[in-house]
Amino acid sequence: MNEPGPTANPHASAAEVEQAWTDTKLAQVLYHDWEAGSYDEKWSISFDERCIDYARDRFVAVAGATGWPYAKALEVGAGTGFFSLNLKQAGVLDEVHVTDLSPGMVAAAQRNAERLGFTVEGRVADAERLPYDDDTFDVVVGHAVIHHIPDVELAFREMLRVLRPGGRFVIAGEPTRIGNWYARHLGRLTWEATTRITHLKPLQDKWSRSKEELDESSRAAALEWVVDLHTFDPDELARTVLRAGAVDVRTVTEELTAAVVGWPIRTFEAAVNPERLGWGWARFAFGSWQRLGAVDRALSRVVPDRFFYNVAVTGTKPG
Repeated sequence: MNEPGPTANPHASAAEVEQAWTDTKLAQVLYHDWEAGSYDEKWSISFDERCIDYARDRFVAVAGATGWPYAKALEVGAGTGFFSLNLKQAGVLDEVHVTDLSPGMVAAAQRNAERLGFTVEGRVADAERLPYDDDTFDVVVGHAVIHHIPDVELAFREMLRVLRPGGRFVIAGEPTRIGNWYARHLGRLTWEATTRITHLKPLQDKWSRSKEELDESSRAAALEWVVDLHTFDPDELARTVLRAGAVDVRTVTEELTAAVVGWPIRTFEAAVNPERLGWGWARFAFGSWQRLGAVDRALSRVVPDRFFYNVAVTGTKPG
C-alpha cells in the first residue's frame, strides 16, 4: 500500500520561490516538483536497454555482481525511478520501494513503473528521517541524491538503520569537488553561447527555444544553487560513511573526458529546440559517452580519482 502524503506542486508561487531561497527543504520540493514532468527528457532517461545497462554497470562498478537479486530494495531520493527501476529490469533488485522529498517525483516513479508492467510502493519522505522500521531492506540504492541532503552522515545512518544486518547500500552518480567545478563552468559557457547563436535571425525560427521556455529554465537553474548542497572528495566521503557506522566501505570514480564532453552536450540539448535533434543526435551523444568512458577507464590507472566527475560509494551494515 502507498502511504498518503502531500500532493505535487509543479507551479510554485512567487512567494514560495522567494521563501525557498532560505529554506533548503522547501527548495528541494519546489524544484523537483517543477522538474518531475520533464526530468526524464532533460537528462535523456529511459527504461530500455541503454539505461538498463548503464544502471547495472554503475552498480557493478562499485558493489560487484553477487547477491542478486536483492529481495527487498529501497531507493532514496528516487526521482523518476531511473536507478531502481532499471536495476529491477536488469535483475539486480526484486521488490522495489521508492522515496523522495518531492511528491511529484514519487508519482513520476510510480507511473514509470506502471508503464513497465509492475508496481512499486512510494512514499514522500525525507532521507534524514526514513519512515520504515529497523532492519527492513536488503539493499538501499540512490543515484545523484546525497548532494541534495543537508546532513549526509545522518542520511547514511538512516540507510544503515533500515537495512537488515549485512545489507548493502549503493549510492552512485554524486559530483566530485573538482568535477563539479569544471562541469558547471563548461555548462554555463555552452548555455550562453548556444542561446546567443540560436537567437540570430537565420537560426531563430528553427533552432531556438521560446523566450518563455528559456526564462523558465533560467529560474530553475537559479534554484539549483539552493538544492545542490554538496560536492565530494572521494576519501572524505568514505570517512563520512564510516562514521555513520558502515563497514566494507568502497568508493569508485568515473567520467573525466566523458564529463568534459558530456556536459556541453547536455547543455546544448537543453538550450535548443528539441525538434531539431533526432535519433541520429541521440546515437551520437550516447556513442560519444561510451567511447570516452573507455578512455576514462584507462586514465583511471594514472589519474587521481578526485579529478573524475562522478563518485559512487558502497558499504554494508555490520552483522
